[in-house]
Amino acid sequence: MDNETKNKINKRYEQSLMHGEKFWPDSIFKDVIMALGIFILLVLLATFLGVPNEPKADPSDTSYHPTPEWYFLFLFKFLALYGQIPVIGKIEWVAAIVIPGIFLLAFFAVPFLERGEYRHYSKRAVPIAIMGIFTLSAVTLTMLSGIPTGENPIGDIFQTVGQLVLPTLAYAVLLYLAFKPGKVTNRWIVSFTGVIAVLMLVFTIIPMNMHKPVVVETEEVATTLTEQILAGQDLYALNCVECHGDDGSVTEIKGVEGLEGKAVMAINSKDVLYTLNDASLAEVINYGRPESGMNPFGISYNPEGLSKSHIDYIVTFMRYTWDDRFEAPVIPPLYPPLAEGEIPNYDTHIQPITKRYCISCHREGKENNNYFMTSYEEILNTGDNKPLTLSEGETETKFMQVIQGHQIMAADGSLLIDQMPPSKLLPADVIEVFRLWIEAGMPQSPAQ
Repeated sequence: MDNETKNKINKRYEQSLMHGEKFWPDSIFKDVIMALGIFILLVLLATFLGVPNEPKADPSDTSYHPTPEWYFLFLFKFLALYGQIPVIGKIEWVAAIVIPGIFLLAFFAVPFLERGEYRHYSKRAVPIAIMGIFTLSAVTLTMLSGIPTGENPIGDIFQTVGQLVLPTLAYAVLLYLAFKPGKVTNRWIVSFTGVIAVLMLVFTIIPMNMHKPVVVETEEVATTLTEQILAGQDLYALNCVECHGDDGSVTEIKGVEGLEGKAVMAINSKDVLYTLNDASLAEVINYGRPESGMNPFGISYNPEGLSKSHIDYIVTFMRYTWDDRFEAPVIPPLYPPLAEGEIPNYDTHIQPITKRYCISCHREGKENNNYFMTSYEEILNTGDNKPLTLSEGETETKFMQVIQGHQIMAADGSLLIDQMPPSKLLPADVIEVFRLWIEAGMPQSPAQ
């Protein structure tokens, strides 16, 4: 910069000071107002939107795939695309350290390299174009971060061209113009940058549309104590009732293949609840007790097993249901009480009952004569002994007999169907709901 230009800038600066504002209190006041506005916005977002709860971390869960924070996703995607380049793609430290380091150094060096006398945006097309391409690259790389490389070769080509080739071409042209000013007009620079930006977006949208996302079931998180108890109750019914009964009082296992006649400790007793703390109970569920015939239920031993949060819910259910040292909140009844003359239906009354007492055994993969009870259709239409189970309007069927404690014997004197549940009979009010439901024709919903 020559002396004449420097004098013009100094003169313009002096004039700006005469008509400008003071740092204190004018500029500081504006900063305070802006900071206050941002603070209020964050409070409102935290209050009305918040952050969704996630299950507790489980170090034994090998199926969990950690991902970086969203504001780093573009760097990881850049590293993944760089790795697809033949030969140099294997040198990861170049993409992980050298290239990001060059960009950081460039930002710090800009004030020392930029010697232009103009500050208005209309006079600074090249720097704005470079920053625009960089910002767009970060955005598009973030958009593509959920698409794994190697999934689709054509998609990988589009991603590589859109996120590596086009930005590199744009930087090369714009940097050349930065050191060779006056070669082209600002309009040409804006047009060139616009074409590159559009192509980058196109080469981003195409692979996104080609990608078929994998639907991953998310685990619902129980936040309140009541929700945790109810979640634990459902999980206990599915995984534990078969051996321990619905109330944890079973001391001899019946009707479970391989464990028939096995003596167990009543898990609702003080000997268990007073002796074992929550961590110990969780360890028993997670790791099992092979010497007692109890298999491990933790996800570390079975990909479809219980997560840490699920095990904690079961422990919470046990504590607040059977441990007299804990006062449980008001828990909704298993099903709405029947009004006088009301007809039970599957959706409202029977489904919660079967979920609590029956599906621990009567589901696929269990020894149950192929009689499943996980849906309305299964209850009516499955079972090797189907003629002996449910019949519309018939309350003296074999189904009603076994839930009232009677065994069904075959013609040769062998046991055909044991009482259900084998270890402990259903409560009398539950049996009565079944009787009224069958008598009424087994309606599925209140409208029937």
